[in-house]
Amino acid sequence: MSNAPGYFVSFEGGDGVGKSTHVRLLGQWLGEVTGREVVLTREPGGTPLGAKLRQAVLHGDDMDPRTEALLYAADRAHHVATVVRPALERGAVVVTDRYLDSSVAYQAGGRELSEDEVERLSLWATGHLLPDVTVLLDLDPVVGATRLSGAPDRLERAGEAFHRRTREAFLRRAAADPRRWVVVDASAPREDVQAQLRVDVAARLDLTPVVDEAAGLPEGGR
Repeated sequence: MSNAPGYFVSFEGGDGVGKSTHVRLLGQWLGEVTGREVVLTREPGGTPLGAKLRQAVLHGDDMDPRTEALLYAADRAHHVATVVRPALERGAVVVTDRYLDSSVAYQAGGRELSEDEVERLSLWATGHLLPDVTVLLDLDPVVGATRLSGAPDRLERAGEAFHRRTREAFLRRAAADPRRWVVVDASAPREDVQAQLRVDVAARLDLTPVVDEAAGLPEGGR
């Protein structure tokens, strides 16, 4: 885990699950209940360099799976070095839309590279920085596709079988590390998803007394 003064939360899941919305809503709420600075970011594209890499990897020419994995790792290394670690070290709450679990799910699960190789690459790129909590917004890829708007990017065009393998990879990783992962059914109404996220994330970050105090509740819950 981060072992830093701040809190590090990542959001994972397929396309169309609502990550950007819930990153924003949860980040705002965590700022309110903790009184800390909140840094909302994303991968790829959380830095100026990352924006260029995002354009290349999502909207550029087709590329082989290893090249794709390396570009994501390069973005992640720069993102962690320039945004994530500095924010955590000054005590901020960092909430990112995707992190290294996306690489394992998409490049190993979806593209069928070695899961171990992809994970070791990302851990090396980040200096083994893992989130305190990883939220998986889980949704059938067919349903997620109906929520998308605009022209699809390279990954969105990869086909149903690719996205099913990716979903299965996310679920396997969550099941293997339940202490870090929170899995929420993203087919539920937005308000219900966010309410569940707040309860589960607060518990994982040991914020329940802070949340109870903010809500005017006796310590320990309702």
